[in-house]
Amino acid sequence: MSSSAHGAEPYYYVPDPSRWPMIGSIALTLFGFGMAGWVNDASWGPWVLAAFLTVLTIMFFGWFSTVAAESEGGRYNARVDLSFRWSMGWFIFSEVMFFGAFFGALFYARVLAMPWLGDLDHKALLWPDFSAVWPNAGPSGAFDAFTKMGPWPLPTLNTALLLTSGVTLTIAHHALKDNHRGKVLFWLMATVVLGAIFMGVQAYEYVHAYQDLNLKLTSGIYGSTFFMLTGFHGFHVTVGAIMLLVIWFRYLRGHFTPERHFGFEAAAWYWHFVDVVWLGLYVVVYWL
Repeated sequence: MSSSAHGAEPYYYVPDPSRWPMIGSIALTLFGFGMAGWVNDASWGPWVLAAFLTVLTIMFFGWFSTVAAESEGGRYNARVDLSFRWSMGWFIFSEVMFFGAFFGALFYARVLAMPWLGDLDHKALLWPDFSAVWPNAGPSGAFDAFTKMGPWPLPTLNTALLLTSGVTLTIAHHALKDNHRGKVLFWLMATVVLGAIFMGVQAYEYVHAYQDLNLKLTSGIYGSTFFMLTGFHGFHVTVGAIMLLVIWFRYLRGHFTPERHFGFEAAAWYWHFVDVVWLGLYVVVYWL
């Protein structure tokens, strides 16, 4: 860490050598072997995956604890803060591209491929009684008939939950900037609870889809896009709720000030991104 000749703020903090990237690499190696064993029905596959989750959890706790200690120790200046903001911005952009791929697959199948298949001589090239409608039942006998998931009541309830969580998180952010400690803890925890309820409702929705609608991941292109989009979004809600819960505990321990609280802001950015993705998903998947 170097300083300018005039005694100005340090240029940039360079951390000491860390063991955490190596531990993360070990976790990823275990993940690769564990998944390979699991999909090939090897008895050791689930155990290796359990080891992966254990090592990954240790890495997350250790690495983020180190970063939090460096931040609270005053080692990060405005330049480091700016680099964190750019990094989080690019990370969210990568997430936009991730979901964009799945939305693009749904758009292609529904808006482009389906009408094109309808223009073919389907009796000669596809199968008898083909109808270019969405959702499509596919070739006769390829998979069991299913019912499309509608927007009411569970998806609409989840939409209300996520929109409300965005409001509670914004209230917590403004309370933090105003240094109202009690309000921050209350409204931030309310956001986490709303996220947990969202996940509970989605789990119930999946049970309803499988048992009552016979809608599964194997139910053709509709089932594939439905579960990939909603499932990955649910995973992101889970990650976002964990991030906010960590921020809650850090704030409880006295971390963050009204002037310096980028950790809070980064988690809030991520949560609002998840909210926006759900709105698009709610309209495209459930209503259209």
